[in-house]
Amino acid sequence: MDRLLTVREVAEVLGGERYVRRLIEERRIEYVKDRRRVFISEAVVKAYVAARTVAPVRRAA
Repeated sequence: MDRLLTVREVAEVLGGERYVRRLIEERRIEYVKDRRRVFISEAVVKAYVAARTVAPVRRAA
């Protein structure tokens, strides 16, 4: 089982707590809710980043 990260920990990777909370609110990222606390799996964060990674374009010389 992957490590569960808090919203603050995910925000350090993705660049802002408001952004992460908006992703959760819009259900654009998978999360785990335990009563009032929200956690996101480390694997989900890695997959989210990988899905949005853009490879550089190599130009012909």
